[in-house]
Amino acid sequence: MSDNTLVFKRKIYNTMLQWKQTKEGQTALLIKGPRRVGKSTIAQEFARNEYKSHIIVDFADAPEALWEAVRNISNRDDFFMRLQFIYGTKLYERQSVIIFDEIQKCPEARQAIKYLVKDHRYDYIETGSLLSIKKNVQSIVIPSEETRLTMYPMDYEEFRWALGDEATIPLLQSVFETRCSLGDGVCRKLLRDLRLYMLVGGMPQAVDTFLKTNNLVDVDNVKREIIELYIDDFRKIDPSGKASKMFSAIPSQLAKNASRYQSTSVLGRSENRNTMAELLKDLEDSLTVNFSHHADDPNVGMPMHTDYNQYKMYLADTGLFVTLAFWDKSVTDNIIYQKLLSDKLSADLGYVYENLVAQMLVASGNKLFYHTWPTATGKHNYEIDFILSRANKIMPIEVKSSAYKTHASLDAFLSKYSSRIGESCLIYTKDLHTISSPALLYLPVFMTMFL
Repeated sequence: MSDNTLVFKRKIYNTMLQWKQTKEGQTALLIKGPRRVGKSTIAQEFARNEYKSHIIVDFADAPEALWEAVRNISNRDDFFMRLQFIYGTKLYERQSVIIFDEIQKCPEARQAIKYLVKDHRYDYIETGSLLSIKKNVQSIVIPSEETRLTMYPMDYEEFRWALGDEATIPLLQSVFETRCSLGDGVCRKLLRDLRLYMLVGGMPQAVDTFLKTNNLVDVDNVKREIIELYIDDFRKIDPSGKASKMFSAIPSQLAKNASRYQSTSVLGRSENRNTMAELLKDLEDSLTVNFSHHADDPNVGMPMHTDYNQYKMYLADTGLFVTLAFWDKSVTDNIIYQKLLSDKLSADLGYVYENLVAQMLVASGNKLFYHTWPTATGKHNYEIDFILSRANKIMPIEVKSSAYKTHASLDAFLSKYSSRIGESCLIYTKDLHTISSPALLYLPVFMTMFL
């Protein structure tokens, strides 16, 4: 981490603190997540604040002496002594932490975690890309002495914190809980704020660049670099290029407004079940993608009635999604940038909002499911964009990129499954509004995080 890189306040920090206080060295902490999401930065910041001393072992750029030490890692006394000499840092029993950064590049260190934790002299934090970790641990014993955390791109509240705003989200939550309106003028202002998040996204490097330059061209260039890293990673684990093709096609697949991701239109032919399952697993493990699966029988306990062969894919970060959607154009020609900034996003670009809602729901701890079924004429399908479980009821959600309050799919869904539904929700771009019978919540898109 360079000295001029901003360190952002992240919610995962409190979860890490809880691990330290409750586990007391009984497990190592594994922080997994996509590349450039901030894993190394948060680990270093945590070590600096919460321990008397720390050593960062970066396996992506380790000296030869470190590899010699790892080869003798079974001799803990020797290993710890060498580490202290290599990094010029004194370790204190139960007051120091050792960070294994990019742990996927050293399977031997990952396997030794079991014994290092048992030794109990120090705490351990591992960081790495889950996709790379999976590919490099096939010949080792995976330690059970790990507490695993997933790190996502900065959510909207973290983005507001980065801009120096800690008031807006708590105020919005109180509005959401009391179900009162905000007024059109306030809504327009809050929607403009949200559109900036849609453009910049939640990758720390992109946010850092925006704060330093206030230039969306610079931000877009950073996002392109990140996407290229992801595509390179996919090609390393899948030389056929199929995984990278499926990743790159996510915006175009959503733009088709089809009832599922159509892999044959991307890959050119149907893959056998095993090959397809492995491709999808790699995409899921990369954590660069959020999957939404089709709920065949939408009810509480949806995973029991899910068709995992029918799915949609969203990018985990909407800022990256915006860049990938117009990959062949420079930022100055990017129609999404122009239209988002001017609040003139046309209906055919509404899938940007759908990707944002998916990201916000996942950041709030929700699993994604959707449901489609044919209309009476059979000429097209009704579709509920997202379905959430709430107590013993479900909440169907329809997403609009406009102010329109029409909701034919919600009406049809309510008619078909009324006994299963607690409250329905239309996410759109206007003020909060409720209808009591049937229970329907018109929710401004910037309040999605409270669902």
